[in-house]
Amino acid sequence: MNAATAALAAAETQEHALSPVEQAAILLLCMGEEPAAAVLRCLNREELLQVTQVMSGLSGIKVDTVKTSIQKFFDEYREQSGVHGASRAFLKRSLDLALGSDIANSVLDQIYGDAIRPKMARLQWVSPQWLADRIAHEHVRMQALFLAFLPPALAGQVLDALPEACHDRVLVNIARLKDVDRDLLLELEELVNRCLASLHTQSTGVEGMQQTADIINRMSGDRGRMIELLRAHDPKIVSEIESRMYDFFVLSRQTETVIARICEDVSLEMWAIALKGAEPAVRDAIIQTMPRRQAQNFEGQMRRLGPVPKSRIEDVRGEIMELVKEMAANGEIDLQLFPEEVVE
Repeated sequence: MNAATAALAAAETQEHALSPVEQAAILLLCMGEEPAAAVLRCLNREELLQVTQVMSGLSGIKVDTVKTSIQKFFDEYREQSGVHGASRAFLKRSLDLALGSDIANSVLDQIYGDAIRPKMARLQWVSPQWLADRIAHEHVRMQALFLAFLPPALAGQVLDALPEACHDRVLVNIARLKDVDRDLLLELEELVNRCLASLHTQSTGVEGMQQTADIINRMSGDRGRMIELLRAHDPKIVSEIESRMYDFFVLSRQTETVIARICEDVSLEMWAIALKGAEPAVRDAIIQTMPRRQAQNFEGQMRRLGPVPKSRIEDVRGEIMELVKEMAANGEIDLQLFPEEVVE
């Protein structure tokens, strides 16, 4: 199927009052002189006379009509030809020459990916573990593309829920993403549609407790008063919200001054247990406040301690965070409860 026939076929589906020949003429005018001449050479005499006559008389065509004609052409040509996988970079260079950068970008945004974003937004309240389960058996490029369309915070949680052995390969593939072939985007859309369909057929966890904790942490004013107001509504959930607000990972966000003050009231034996299996950011925040010799001795103490039951670790972390919460309430430390930009 040649390009002129594809243009005519695409034009037949156009709305408004334009005839198929008029819409084909729009596409030819957008191509520029040399590409249009190559297409015209493929037409028979009657087709050539029809389309060139219309081309000579076209005027006042709206930008939206031009964009729709081009998009329909690419869709129709892709479906009926044997050519697949034209890269976004190739189409952008071609459309930039024909239409200018602004219109070209608008057309490409419609062709590539933007339709997926509203669908992906509907998945942002779903449990990261649930999403990880849905993509666990996809190939690594699809996992990377899926995570690339999520907000970074949620993408990080989903990645954490995937097997650790694949983390580096997924991240490398995300870093390499630039121009994505349409076929891969269509595959992503199918995956997202399956996820959305599953949402309608089964119960899915939503991280409402964590969201509440994050909202309170970001509130200005008296957080303690808000907690007490919540306690009046539902005492059972308040302790869980507070544990989320004062999660052990919060320590990784504190200044050295705050960590040093906390360490004054927490023994090395407690830290040795609490830091077992802790995220590197938390371990580094604590150990970096210690003098070098003490830090070396402390790491040796952690190794000698050997395996510790997880319940014991959680209990000690809870004790530390209760102390931290009390120190913050008494004004002894200025606790940073959420990531925040700072200015030197």
